[in-house]
Amino acid sequence: MTRDQFWNVGIIVVTLILFTIAWPTLHLTHVVAPPIQPFIAALAAFPFVLTRLNPALGWAISAVSALVIPHVFDLQLGYGYPWQVVHILVILALLTAVSLTAPLQVVAVAAVSTALLFFAETPGSDGAGWAVGLTALVVFCLLIRRLVASRRQLAEQEEVSELERTRRTVLEEKARIARDLHDIVAHHMSMVVVQAQSAPYRLADVTPEIRAEFDSIGETGRAALNEIRGLLGVLRSDGETAQTAPQPGVDQLDELVAGSSRAGIPLSWNINGDRSRVSESTGLVVYRILQESITNAARHSPGAPIDVAVSFGPTSVSIRVDNESAADKAPVVQETTGGNGIRGMRERAAAVGGMLLTHERDDGGFEVRAELPVTPA
Repeated sequence: MTRDQFWNVGIIVVTLILFTIAWPTLHLTHVVAPPIQPFIAALAAFPFVLTRLNPALGWAISAVSALVIPHVFDLQLGYGYPWQVVHILVILALLTAVSLTAPLQVVAVAAVSTALLFFAETPGSDGAGWAVGLTALVVFCLLIRRLVASRRQLAEQEEVSELERTRRTVLEEKARIARDLHDIVAHHMSMVVVQAQSAPYRLADVTPEIRAEFDSIGETGRAALNEIRGLLGVLRSDGETAQTAPQPGVDQLDELVAGSSRAGIPLSWNINGDRSRVSESTGLVVYRILQESITNAARHSPGAPIDVAVSFGPTSVSIRVDNESAADKAPVVQETTGGNGIRGMRERAAAVGGMLLTHERDDGGFEVRAELPVTPA
């Protein structure tokens, strides 16, 4: 049995006990005909069943019946109070429940009404004492209510603080990873760039072709180093600060394919259409898919010609990257059975509502096709 079920069962049991007391003793306090005694006793006891469900409604029923009963039924000789003891206990219990749970406006109405009821109906000078006692009961309940609310707020604040500490730990770990990446990867990439740039001056008899190769290596290294620095910036950020470093997009496609061609990749390309309508998110996906496809082709089929076609339409962007099989090695399916390149491209395409297909050609080459919306849905 759950805690709520336990309380509900307890309230029902107490209500039945109060009713079994109110009915047999009603003839000792009021002049009531026997056939209607159970109904009058029910008005005294049964509102208690609403203590948890709707204490304000229960209090209202009990208070109205307490106002009506003394004026409809005469009291027995020797009994001075207008209500049964059970009725008084139920009113006090419901007023307590209202003070602990109901809105403050309802609490004010219930407190004032109950105090006036007891002040007016109780005999002699007892009314003033009841009014003071009821007011003290309501104030005490409001203090308990405030204390419980304060403790709940404190617990919520402690939970927020714990989440903040966890978040801080994650940020510190990300910063440590960023430092390690910087120390290991960025340092070595910087050395590659420096060596490529200084090689024509350190080595003798460097032909123009070799100088161009070194320049291409240096440019590629600088581009990779810039992307690594962008990644380090993301790792160092707290996830809430906006990143201001520009992301590559459709405006950098010509630079991407030209740089790949300068690096010695036999690449031909055709990029046409209006790029101005392409959103930043789609532009980034176009750039990354093209970058990954060229890299995969150069790695798995070195020396094989690569054909790139990108077409910007009114509503969609079409991408096609074809490469032939390398002449000096067996055909290789590009990461269809391992690695994350093609899977990453598919995820990027799906993220903007597009689609990416890859397949090995009959001649041993490989083809990547993608269709992306100009603006993600």
